[in-house]
Amino acid sequence: MPNTKAAKKALRQNERKKVHNLRKKRGLLSAIKDYKKTIEAGQNAEAAAKLPNVYKKLDKAAKTGLIKPNKASRLKSRLTKKLKGGTSAPTTEDQTVDQEL
Repeated sequence: MPNTKAAKKALRQNERKKVHNLRKKRGLLSAIKDYKKTIEAGQNAEAAAKLPNVYKKLDKAAKTGLIKPNKASRLKSRLTKKLKGGTSAPTTEDQTVDQEL
């Protein structure tokens, strides 16, 4: 329990910021999840329309300190790669070449 007046105020501020940050993070995660579901359903045109909104949320989250800038960049890259049909995991051909070496 905070003892001083300043510590009590800081506690109130932290509680408000926590609620705000959780709300923003849930919005970001739900936008990403919705985008991924759209891609899995095979609706690439609709997913391409949702991508700018996801980018906007990621950039805003990075700008306000909700996530780190490199994480936002990494997620944007991976989400774009999903839309274009690229895979980040090595294929079976790549694995067999590595085993031969």
